[in-house]
Amino acid sequence: MGASTKVTKRVPENTDRLRGGPEPYFASESGDFLLYLGDALEVLPRMADGSVDLIFADPPYFLSNGGITCHSGRMVSVNKGDWDRLETIEMMHQFNREWLAVCQRALSPNGTIWISGTRHIICSVGFALQQLGFKLLNEITWEKPNPPPNLSCRYFTHSTETILWAARDKRSKHKFNYQNMRREAGERQMKSVWRLLPPSKDEKTLGSHPTQKPLALLERIITAASDEGDLVLDPFVGGGTTGIAARGLRRRFIGIDADQSFIELTAERYRQAEAQKKMF
Repeated sequence: MGASTKVTKRVPENTDRLRGGPEPYFASESGDFLLYLGDALEVLPRMADGSVDLIFADPPYFLSNGGITCHSGRMVSVNKGDWDRLETIEMMHQFNREWLAVCQRALSPNGTIWISGTRHIICSVGFALQQLGFKLLNEITWEKPNPPPNLSCRYFTHSTETILWAARDKRSKHKFNYQNMRREAGERQMKSVWRLLPPSKDEKTLGSHPTQKPLALLERIITAASDEGDLVLDPFVGGGTTGIAARGLRRRFIGIDADQSFIELTAERYRQAEAQKKMF
């Protein structure tokens, strides 16, 4: 999705402004849906400490190494951009420590963070969470029913992603809407393996992100660990699925991304969702 006209609106007085920070790139009329264009490591420190109830983060997987994969029966490059290139393992881990540290400061005392990743980064993320004193709550396995085949035939087919769920620190009394999850699981305790389809074509009508997550996944996460009116944050907003799920569930939302095209895609998805809501 190419760059287009900047979509900033006047920000209402009752919104979640950043301290001394830039104006949002996009703000809803109510001020409960804000998008910031910039590096999360620079934007997040401007947020009030302890102001966020739930964070979902889908950080770079560092997969862009010249390899190939299979998509819709065709061989395609896995190169996603410079933001996804790995220089050294040590630099990757330092990056994970840095962005998790600023997220930890932004979380409320009982707030939680959910981080999605593949084997390429999730071990580093888990170690960084432990180093920073987060309280690990669950390791969720998202199983994809129809994964692309492994072209080399030298490995098991990659069909899962891991999502780590952690509270801000050991003293946190994290929120878990157990009854909602039990109902969704057919009046049984929900297990930590979630079988969910990837994003549908309808979720990509305005454009897509290389690692876009399905709306159903984010709706489950936000329903499980937040209430209406809570503030949800995504420091790597990408295709905007976290924001669309938060909006539909009546949560406030702040999204950050360094790529203008993805910020604009998220804003367009928000406008589309608002237009559809007015039709009913």
